[in-house]
Amino acid sequence: MMPNEPIDNIQELDARGYRCPLPVIRMEARLRRMAPGEKLLVRADDPVAALDIPHFCREAGHEALRRPDEGGPGAPVCVFLVTRGPNPA
Repeated sequence: MMPNEPIDNIQELDARGYRCPLPVIRMEARLRRMAPGEKLLVRADDPVAALDIPHFCREAGHEALRRPDEGGPGAPVCVFLVTRGPNPA
């Protein structure tokens, strides 16, 4: 399987290692290439991403559902399931 290949119709974006604003910029670029209703699972380890991702999604008309964090207490990874909205990203 190739990286970022859809799994069960859910694409994945690994934004770990990127710092603000890059996780949101990479997510926005991916959402632009997706059709309305498609889903993107986003993982980011920048603490600011936990605020930036839902804020961007609200403003752009996408739905962002927070999933349980991954990693451990010393290296938390926030996870969001983003559903592409009807408008361009």
